[in-house]
Formats: sequence, structure tokens, C-alpha cells
Amino acid sequence: MMDSKDRQIVRALQRDGRITNQALAQKVNLSPSPCLRRLRNLEESNVIRGYSAEIDPRKYGLSLLAFISVRLTNHTKETVTNFESQVRLIDEILACYLLTGVQDYLLHVVVKDLDGYDDFIRNRLHSIGCIASIDTSISYSIVKHTAVYPEI
Repeated sequence: MMDSKDRQIVRALQRDGRITNQALAQKVNLSPSPCLRRLRNLEESNVIRGYSAEIDPRKYGLSLLAFISVRLTNHTKETVTNFESQVRLIDEILACYLLTGVQDYLLHVVVKDLDGYDDFIRNRLHSIGCIASIDTSISYSIVKHTAVYPEI
């Protein structure tokens, strides 16, 4: 179970994943050894699943961001398993969320441009099969994006 000190460590790392243990310890008011011990426990318990760099998709060459709602043809175990396993293999899909309501999944997708989007839909998404409907919203601006969780 995480306590408030663990949450302080996590939030500090979400803001700066390259922070040194010395600086992290100072930021959360711990000495370096207990801070490192807590950090290792958070990593071993998979609270912290890894570290990565945050990339600007446009500067990387992926200027089109789309949110694609997908409804499946049916909800058999085989259909769901097939869809989810295929989605995991498609690099353009950054995230896939299982939903309640009319739509079954929400995909967070990045592609180079509209031609890339067309290719993605026709050759990557449609090839999965078992899709009854696709509804796309294209983002033209990011108002807020953060990886830092709120305090609880």
C-alpha cells in the first residue's frame, strides 16, 4: 500500500524521470538511503512500471492525432481476444481503452497526416475484422497533456 511519501516520490518522478536520488530525496524530505529503498520497492511492486522520454509527436513527424471509437460486431470471447491482441501489435495505436456505453473501445492514434490516417484505417484497422463501426475525432490542438497524477 502506498503512503503519502511514496506518492510524493511518484509525483516527483512523473515531473522529472531523470532526477538523481539525492535530488529526489531532498525534494521529498528523506535521506538518500530510505528514498532509494522506497523507490526500489515502488519499482519492484510495479507501481513504477518504467521510465521513458516524453516526445512531441509533431516534431517527431506524427502531426495527426486521432481518437477513434470502435464498436465490435459481437462480444464473444474470441472476438474480443482477437481485437485486443491485434490492437497491441499496431504501433500507431498509443493507447486502447475498453469502454462502457455504446462504443466498445477508444483508440488514441498518431499518424503522419491525412494520407497516413487513410492508410491506417484501410490497411491496419479494417484488417482486424470484427469491427461494426468506427467513429473518429481528429485533434487539431492539445490544450492539456500531463503524465502527473493528481494528489489523493
